[in-house]
Amino acid sequence: MKVEQKGHTVILKDTQGDLDSFRLKLTNEYKSFQKSNIIVDVSKYKALSIKEIESFLPISKTHKKEKKSFIIVTAEPDFNAVSDRLAVVRSLQEAHDIIEMEEIERDLGF
Repeated sequence: MKVEQKGHTVILKDTQGDLDSFRLKLTNEYKSFQKSNIIVDVSKYKALSIKEIESFLPISKTHKKEKKSFIIVTAEPDFNAVSDRLAVVRSLQEAHDIIEMEEIERDLGF
């Protein structure tokens, strides 16, 4: 797993090519990323199923309770099929934009 810190955000990328192992490692090391916004970049996988994307839902729920953003970047998401409770985007720039908007909302008390 590649970890890149950018200000108040951590970008996590899978380096092993095994989504299940990556998710397990992220879950096991969650405490070290808990205080930051998290971007999970799985864009290298060209054909992720909805079930695979939604497998990140439990950790996303936990992170949102901490009042932090959890965004998944994937190459070709079917936005209509993915749960509304997950933030899924196509690019890192979109992920950073969503984090900015969510931080503004939190600062305003929404």
